[in-house]
Amino acid sequence: MRRRKILLAVALAVLCGAALPVRGQEESYTSGTDEYAVELPSRTWRAVPRADTVHNHTEFVYGERSDGFLQIRKEMLDAGAGLSDLSRAEQDTRLRYRPGFVGGKEERFAGRLSGIVSTYEYTSGGRPMAGRIYYLKADGRTVYVLHFTGRSERLQRIVNQTDAIARSFRPKQ
Repeated sequence: MRRRKILLAVALAVLCGAALPVRGQEESYTSGTDEYAVELPSRTWRAVPRADTVHNHTEFVYGERSDGFLQIRKEMLDAGAGLSDLSRAEQDTRLRYRPGFVGGKEERFAGRLSGIVSTYEYTSGGRPMAGRIYYLKADGRTVYVLHFTGRSERLQRIVNQTDAIARSFRPKQ
């Protein structure tokens, strides 16, 4: 009897608080200016348009910006350079100067576009933060960079969603 109650409690917890998105909650986003489309795995993700002095961007926020934040940009590889070269250059020029920066590992990644994913940690306002960057190769020189940041524990909880977003990413034809 006690075992049955425990199993029932576990089943309810899984059904009520599942971290995985439920089918049908996905939302498609197609960029009008940035020439890409992506599937957002839950309604918690929202697109936030942002304009700067040069052009318009769309950023994506998971709940609050500190829970999960995504910026997408397009890069061109130098002749003879690979994705790891781009990742290292970004660490050396943009990331290394963040407070408490610690570089992480780099792994292969496969989705509609294949590439690599690189991780890092840093601090912001005394809070442990993390970054997860997907470098997705569209052709010989074109790379799309999906840069996720957020509080370490929160970004770790939604890594299945960051992977799903990166897997769904596709350039507009």
